[in-house]
Formats: sequence, C-alpha cells, structure tokens
Amino acid sequence: MCPTLPPLRFTGAQILRDGEMQQRSLAIRDGRITKGPLPEVDLSGYLILPGIIDLHGDAFERHMAPRPTAPFDFMTGLAGTDRDAAANGITTAWLAQSWSWEGGHRGPDHAEKLLAALSLYRPQALTDLRIQIRCETHLVDSGDRLLAAIRTHGVDYVVFNNHLDDVLDHADTASPALYHWAKGAGRSIEEHIAAARAAKARQPEVPRHLCRLADAFDRLGVIYGSHDDPDGETRERYSMIGARIAEFPTARKAAAAAKAMNDPVLMGAPNLVRGRSQSGNVAAEDLVRQGLCDALVSDYYYPALTRAVWHLVDKGIAPLPRAWAMISETPAQILRLPDRGRLDIGKRADLTVINAETRLVEMTIADGRLAYLAGAAAQRMFDQNAGMKLAAE
Repeated sequence: MCPTLPPLRFTGAQILRDGEMQQRSLAIRDGRITKGPLPEVDLSGYLILPGIIDLHGDAFERHMAPRPTAPFDFMTGLAGTDRDAAANGITTAWLAQSWSWEGGHRGPDHAEKLLAALSLYRPQALTDLRIQIRCETHLVDSGDRLLAAIRTHGVDYVVFNNHLDDVLDHADTASPALYHWAKGAGRSIEEHIAAARAAKARQPEVPRHLCRLADAFDRLGVIYGSHDDPDGETRERYSMIGARIAEFPTARKAAAAAKAMNDPVLMGAPNLVRGRSQSGNVAAEDLVRQGLCDALVSDYYYPALTRAVWHLVDKGIAPLPRAWAMISETPAQILRLPDRGRLDIGKRADLTVINAETRLVEMTIADGRLAYLAGAAAQRMFDQNAGMKLAAE
C-alpha cells in the first residue's frame, strides 16, 4: 500500500465545511483531517470537497472485459477500475456484482472469484473498493452459499432484484437484448429462456428465502435494499423485511413510497445528466426536483457523478454544497460510514480537488494517500515538495 502524504496544509481554496463553501485552509496528517501549522500547498483557484462515495457502479465490468469476448484477469480489471474511480474523484466505491441465475459474469461462480480477487488486490488499492451483491430473488437454492461468501469476504451491502420479467417479456420475440443476455451467460437463447422459466417456477419459495436472508443480514450487520422497484407495493414489501434502501425505483410511486417510509432513494447520475433513463424509466431530475431522491450513484459511468452535481448547480436545482452532499455526505450516512463524507477534523482525509474554472478533478486523496494527480494541481504539489527539500538542505 502506498504511504500517506506527509503533513500538509492546503491554502487558498474554497472548502466545503459545515454545509457551505468557505475560504479557509485544510490540513491533513497521518491519513486524517487535522489542524495546526504545517507545510503549505497553495490551491488558490480550486475547490476542496469531501471524497465521492459511490454506492453502486458497474463500470468495472468494462475493465474486466473491454469486449464481451475479450476478458482480462481480475487483478488487471480491478487496477483499472481503481484508477478510473480515483481519476473521477471517487474515494469509496461499491462494485455492483450480480448473484444471479443468469450465469456467466452475473453468476455466483464469477461473484466468488471477484470477491477473492478483491481481497488479494485490496492491500495495493488506491481507493476503498468494496463489493455490492445484487442478489436475484429467485436463486433460492444459493442462500447458504451467498451467506458464506458474505462472511468470508466481509460484504457489507446487498440489494435484491428480479430480472426474470426482463427475459420472459422477450421470450417470444427475436430480441437483440435477449441474444445479448444469453451470449453473456454462455448460453443459447433457448437455454437462457429455460433457465428463466425454471427460476420463475420457484416463485412460491421466494418470500421465505428473502426473509431468511434478511434475518442473516441483520445478524451480520449487512445493509440491504432493493433494485428497480416498479411500484409502491413492491417497495413496501421490501421495506417490511428490512431492505430499506430503494435503489433505482423505476416509477415515481415507488420513490414516493420509499420517502413516506423514510427509506433512502438512490438514482443514477447518468440518468440525471442525460435527462432521461436509458431504459425509459422515471427521470432522476424529476425525482430530485420533487425531493424524492437522496443520493446519486455512478451506475455505469464514473464521470457522471461530478457532471450530475454541476448539472444540478447550473440549472438552479440545488446549490453546490447540497448537490455535492448527494455523492458524499448522504451516501456515507446511508452506508453508516461516520469517518467520511465530511471535511471535519478527525475524519479520514478523503478529498476531491477540483479546478474551479474547468470543473475537472485534478487531485484525489483517499485515506491520506495520493490516488490521483493531474493538471496544474500536480505542479503545485511538486513546487511544494521541492520547497520542502530545499528547506531541509
């Protein structure tokens, strides 16, 4: 693991503290935010913001397999994902890995291999990478295996989802999507449809299966929710068993039901930036405007997180401190991470440093370690380092 930065004080920047942008300095030492006179780096013209906390992203899949038929080894893919996250200001990220009857890169075998690889990769990681398990509800025979993987690898976040209807709705058509899904699982279309129908036949067993998992998650301290809730009734059923996070509700009614039950709502940043869902579901911007979205996640594109913040700011939907909280402070609260999400003394030194003019991330510090450095910020850091060496001589 790379060493922490030496004690430093960043001066001249606008810093997000106490819910507002302030002109003040910020000091770090031994991986924590601190105070006191320390060697200075002038960051005039920059914004220093809490490190981004991404609760759901599957951009890692493109690092694992840049093309569907050209997979790379897990360690190479994780290193690429790690650097991609850091370059976009992300200091903590959950990689959304399916645990599904769908098989292939979405099946339990692949999930277990990814979890094992991340355990090996973690000592050299630049950022705090974790795994979110997307548990398909109808894979009812895999409960013990899933819980064993969670215990072994310390998985702390699971969401329930059900993609059966996506497949079965295309079963009678020559759908390109169905061909893509089947190919990704290493099956023929007929085999993939048969697997979906076999999973659907287990429907009577699903409620008991989910309740058993929920009980185990509570004992293990795993936080859990659901993905793609289509309506308020579905959200209410999940909330009743303890799955309190509503990730990507597909309709306003589902998001409204979540808010009525004080369940946090997560939406994809690409949806907000592009102005619509790629799947034709509810628009994230509409939910933000209506107070029905609490946090934004990268979904399939890391750069969308900062772009979404500036989208909210430029359209007058939210000021910068409140918009940034949707990708930092609020996600930290949702996943119960009291040591990050704010630039308070004593918290982890997780910083996203943005050029105020270009709005580009030029430096990312994760747990006091330099994870990414580019642009003029790099020159500022080098100038400071050279000054320290001359002073020492």
